[in-house]
Order: sequence, then C-alpha cells, then structure tokens
Amino acid sequence: MKSYTSETIRNVALLGHGGTGKTTFLEAALLETGVTKKMGKVEDGNTVSDYDKMEIEKGYSINTSIVPIEWKDTKINFIDTPGYFDFVGEVNSALRAAEAAVIMVDAGSGIQVGTEAAWNACERTGTPRFIVINKRDKDEFDFDTTLGLLQSKFGNKLVAMQWPLGEVDDSLMEAIAESDEELMEKFFEGEAFTDAEIKQGLAMGIAQGNIVPVATSLFQLNQSVAGILDLLVACVPNPLQHGSYHAKNGSGEDIEIKTTKDGSCSAFVFKTIVDPFVGKISVMKVVTGTLNSGVELYNTRAEKAERLGKPFVLRGKEQIEMASAEAGDIIAVAKLQYTQSGDTLCDKNSIVQYAPLDIPSPTYYIAIEAADKNDEDKVGTGLARLKEEDPSIAVDRNAETHQTLIGGQGDIQLGIIMSKLKDRFGVTVKTVPQKIAYRETIKGQSEVQGKHKKQSGGAGQYGDVWIRFSPSQEEFEFSEELFGGSVPKNYVPAVEKGLLESMERGPLAGCKVVNVKAVLYDGSYHDVDSNEVSFKIAASLAFKKGIVEANPCLMEPIMHLDIIVPDDYTGAVMGDMNKRRGRILGMEPQMGGGQKLMAEAPQAELFDYALVLRSMTQGRGAFEMSFERYEEVPKMIADKIIADHAAEEN
Repeated sequence: MKSYTSETIRNVALLGHGGTGKTTFLEAALLETGVTKKMGKVEDGNTVSDYDKMEIEKGYSINTSIVPIEWKDTKINFIDTPGYFDFVGEVNSALRAAEAAVIMVDAGSGIQVGTEAAWNACERTGTPRFIVINKRDKDEFDFDTTLGLLQSKFGNKLVAMQWPLGEVDDSLMEAIAESDEELMEKFFEGEAFTDAEIKQGLAMGIAQGNIVPVATSLFQLNQSVAGILDLLVACVPNPLQHGSYHAKNGSGEDIEIKTTKDGSCSAFVFKTIVDPFVGKISVMKVVTGTLNSGVELYNTRAEKAERLGKPFVLRGKEQIEMASAEAGDIIAVAKLQYTQSGDTLCDKNSIVQYAPLDIPSPTYYIAIEAADKNDEDKVGTGLARLKEEDPSIAVDRNAETHQTLIGGQGDIQLGIIMSKLKDRFGVTVKTVPQKIAYRETIKGQSEVQGKHKKQSGGAGQYGDVWIRFSPSQEEFEFSEELFGGSVPKNYVPAVEKGLLESMERGPLAGCKVVNVKAVLYDGSYHDVDSNEVSFKIAASLAFKKGIVEANPCLMEPIMHLDIIVPDDYTGAVMGDMNKRRGRILGMEPQMGGGQKLMAEAPQAELFDYALVLRSMTQGRGAFEMSFERYEEVPKMIADKIIADHAAEEN
C-alpha cells in the first residue's frame, strides 16, 4: 500500500447497535475497491474485520479492527467497533483516533439502544457523524418515517442526503448557510449558492456538528457503496482539520496540539492486539510529523525509549508494510517492549503526553479460579496479557477473601475473557460465588485476662495480661496503664503485636476486626519463664475472649451508586433498589432528559446489578459505584453468615 499524505487520509469510526451491518458494509467496500472478489458473510465466519477465532464462533464483533479502503486517491481508515454495550471501551478508544463516525441503523429496527449509545458518544467527544440506514429491503421500511423518528430523537440537524448531490432542498440549504456568515448573508438575500459553496458549507456544517447527513444503502444485496464512499471522501474532515488534542508538555503543563506534518514525530496508541504468533501489536495514530521505520521514540508514561520496527497497515489480520506514515495516519508496530494502550510516543527532545484513553470503570465483577490448581500462575499470566489488549477489564486479587476477581461492563465481556484464557493460554477457569470482605467489631466493653503458662522439662513459658477492650473511631488503638512493674516494659510491644495479628481473624466469621481500643492495664510475669512469645500468646488469648464478651457484631461494605436512567424507568429502578436493602438519597434531572439517582446499598446485594439494571432499562441505564463505609449487618443475615462460616470450619 502506498503512503498517503495527511490531506488524503480520512479516519472514520463505524458505530451502531450489534447486527446493524457495520462489518457487512466493510465487506461491500472491499469488494467495491477490488480488494476482495467476493463478499464475506458474518454468519459464514469469513469477513475481513471479524477474523478473531472468538468472533467467528460468536458471530459478532468483540474487537476493534482497522480496515483501510483506498478510494479515488484517498485512504479511508475505517475503525470497525463492536456493537454490544459490554465493549463501550473499544468505542471510546476508536473515537479518539477518528475525525468522524458513521452510525449504522437497521431499517427495520430503527433507533436501538446501540444507536443512542453511539450518538451520545459522538456528542460527548464532539465527533462529526453520518447516519447510514441499512437493510432497507425490509417490508416495513419507509425512509421518510425512519428519518422522522431519527430527527425526533436527535434533532433537525439530521438531513437526508445522497451523493453526488442532486437537487438541494430548502432544509439542507439553510443548514449549509448556518455554517458560514457569508453564506448566511447570501441565503437571506435570496442568492443561489454555487456548487463549490454548497460543498464547502456542507463540509463545514458537518465538521461543526450542525449537519448530520442521513444516507441509505442496501449493501447486503451487493448494492454499490460508491455513493457513501464518495460522501465520506468529500465531507469527512481530514486529520489536519481535526480540533486540537489535549496534552501535557515535558513540564506537566496543559497544552493544545494540532495535527501537523511539520516538526517532530508524536503518536498515541489507542489499541493493543495480542497476537499469538506475532506477539504484541500496538495500533497508533500519528499526530505530528512523520513516523519512519527504525525510529527511536520516547514513551512518556514508561519513561523509556522504544525502537520501532517497520510500521505496517492492518487490514483485519493482514499486515501491509509501509516505509513511513504521515501525520493523521493510523499504523501498527509490533513488539514494543514497554508500550500499552493509551501511551504516547514522541521525540525525546520534544516531550508531549496526550490525554489518556476514556476507559469505563468496571461495573460487573465475577470471582474465578483455575479448574486445575496447578494452573494458578497461568491464569495470572493470561489475565495480564488480556488486560494489555483490553484495558477496560480489571483484575483484582482480593487480599482478604483470597479470590481472583475480574471486572468489566457485563457478562458477555467477561465470558469472552474466560474463553480467551482457554483458547490462547490453555487454562480453564470456573466461576465461584463471590465473597464479601466483611468486618467484625465490638459495640460494648470487656475486661479480660489472657494467661499462657506452659512447663515442659527445661525452660517454661509464662505470660499473663489483663486487657480492657472498647470501641474506637480508629482502626486499632493500643495503650498501657501498667503500674508497679506488673508487666515489664520490654514485653509491651509483644502484647501489641499479638493483638494486631489476632485482629486479622475475628471470632464470629473469621473476618478482619476493626475499630477496637485495647488498654493493657495489669498482668504478671516470671523471672525465668517469661519471654516475648509468651506475652504474644497471652495477648491473643485475651483478644479471643475479650472480643466475644464485648458484644461483637458483623459489618458489611456499603456502596454509593450514581445511576443514570431515562424518566420512564425511574420508578422501577427505585423500587428495585429498595428490594436490595438500598436507599435513594436524592435525584437530579439530567440535561437532555433522564434522572441521576444517588443511592446506597450493601455490596452483597449488588453483584448482579449491572445485568439487572440493563435488563430493567432495555440497556439505557448506567451507573458508577464506589465504596462508602461499613455498616452493621442485620441480625438475621449476620446469623446466617456466621453459621455458614462455622459449617466451613467444621
């Protein structure tokens, strides 16, 4: 593939609900441009962009893939994204590299959840967009009706369009006029626009987000996509016309950087692919300068230099070598040692760090373990590699519950992760019930003796302490009120250490003990048999007895939730939260409609919340969750937890 200049490059993200035809559109474009001789089909598992074994098995996209289309001396880098909500991180990353987006809409289904999500993502990032209504062979399809529905949902900036432009109607002419003051003045004076002015105003209006062209096609039935490709070449901003990128300079100061062919090279990595044969592939967009083969660039996050091999263009899994890549192009480099998704590569003499990727926080966690205990290390290695490929997953080894948790946006994403562990790393994992990191504390006071006395022939062991236990606002308080040398001062640290170690495992359910004050106020010792170990054991005996006598209770983590829901679902979501022992703290109306509900609920009731909220709101609800505090577990629930623990111990 030849190298293209910045002016002849178009970067376009393909967005939309799953099954709307994004992948099939690319197959039609590849056929149109002579790259392939026959259109692949998703159901046959032979498309260019869905080449991953898992995608072929599932029948839908799970990874972002790059498919460049060469059309009339222009290269359109299509960034094909998954349509399912679980992979929203892939969509966010794709939009970082694109100058525009095409939102695919199914003619029969109309506006779907994925349509709304794609639109909102473009609104959030200020990305110019086009809408293509696909599958118009359906009996129920009527273009004007579908356009009307889209306009009622997203506004009158949506304008029907075909390319080349035929007769331009009044609504489009007015939208074009609004893109430029001179054109607006000419419009009000009733003067006709020239063809050049129409095309210029149209491109400006699209770039400003004031015009959203709505086209239609039937590429499932091999209808030509030439008109859509022409429209994109003519109206998608080239990389030099992209707005400024937010970045920091070498001093950590905020700066704005425009795409330019001049100056030193800089690029940001928006996608990582872990190829079982080639190794790690870093997909990046060149922002400034020219990226040449063999160049050394500096990774600003890792603070390490990377020697880049020969850049190549990805077309699905195909790798097409290039000598260089000019600003605005999307290329890939293999086997970078330190580089991850979201990293910036730049000239060491001109440090820049672009803003990190917009990676959503995980909302759904499951606990997993290796089916074969001998594979634990392989699980850890595999998860680390998969996290390189998909930074939206979280991997957490909980130190208290000793469980490995993986988190993401939903069950589809986490199911894919488990399948990839088996397929790529040969390790089978299973899900297990997720444990809660409960706490134990006390509500009352106690004064107890802990005495350790052991005689075994030679030197014996002797330690004797009296300790007063009471609640505390701090995690652990320790002090001594000894008098008369009842316990020598050099044994006091051993008493504190014995208590601290004992707090790791409480008497109710084996959970960590917190918010306890312990005062060592009396005791006794033996001149020969006393030592640090003896007093440490004595302290642990006092702890076990003292906590039980001080009215112990079980505490559970309470989470704070910010839940965004459309107005129609607010009542159902509030009712569901009450069933989860939760409480609604307040509501805030949102710009553009919907409500933000602020709520609190026990973590134990929220394991499936991501799935239930999505089901309740038909995929339109979203939430963020964070730890708030610990609260006492209700007695009936606490009794069951304690009984279950006792059964496990026996």
